[in-house]
Amino acid sequence: MSYTRQYTPETQSRDELDQNTGPMVIEFGTNWCGICQGAQAHIKTAMDNHPDIPHVKVEDGKGRRLGRTFGVKLWPTLIFLKDGKEMARVVRPERSSEIEDAMVKILQG
Repeated sequence: MSYTRQYTPETQSRDELDQNTGPMVIEFGTNWCGICQGAQAHIKTAMDNHPDIPHVKVEDGKGRRLGRTFGVKLWPTLIFLKDGKEMARVVRPERSSEIEDAMVKILQG
């Protein structure tokens, strides 16, 4: 699984994510967000270089608790997890290299 196109409602709890093993990228945003749409080319480029890393897109917003547990304030926010622990974060990426740098942290960390 590499790049995921659509944001979906929360499917995992924070407890489940904290117990996850291996690397994972969680992206918070919405399908209608213009800034999220503008960042997708950079996100896709980076994720396509790492097809073995799960990429979960979580629809965020009012009443959505998962984003609050990570302290998400702006969209898109990418959280890079390794064995359930946050290793890096990229907010509103403007280059795929920002995402690649964070990927290195979860692959080497």
